[in-house]
Amino acid sequence: MKLTPVGVDIAKNIFQVHWVDPDSGEIVSRRVKRAKFLEHFANREPCLIGMEACGGAHHWARQLAKMGHQVKLMAARFVKAFNIGNKSDPADARAIWLAVQQPGKAVSVKTEGQQAVLALHRMRQQLVKFRTMQVNCLRGLLAEYGEVMGKGRCALDKAIPIVLATIAERLPAVLIDTLREQ
Repeated sequence: MKLTPVGVDIAKNIFQVHWVDPDSGEIVSRRVKRAKFLEHFANREPCLIGMEACGGAHHWARQLAKMGHQVKLMAARFVKAFNIGNKSDPADARAIWLAVQQPGKAVSVKTEGQQAVLALHRMRQQLVKFRTMQVNCLRGLLAEYGEVMGKGRCALDKAIPIVLATIAERLPAVLIDTLREQ
């Protein structure tokens, strides 16, 4: 059984859906509200639905697969090659519709568990990045007062009590308290 290819450009509130009706040959490009998106596909024969692998795509792919549709997530750079003209939601949906029909490596749909692990990794990475920024900021601020210390968190942890004690005598208490909090 040949599945009807459908291109879906997902967004925050309005999704753009593009396909060619297999019976009439009519080109259909339709806006569908987020709240009505699953309802739109619940009443259709199984389709081959193409989407860019972006924020929310894995969620929608899981939901559509539960309804019996086949979903192909594609990298944005793969889809971009099929976009003709100016970038707009209808043009993007048409490009996705063209791309889903081409052979190419699909992005595998992740389970909620897999996404949870990736989210934990991303959050930890963000915390490490923030900590590094904070250490560098403290080093820079303290250098303004002639207190230079080695790079890295360990060097800062070692030197900070001595440095703060040294500059506490000559700088406002509010600054010293804020530096201690950092």
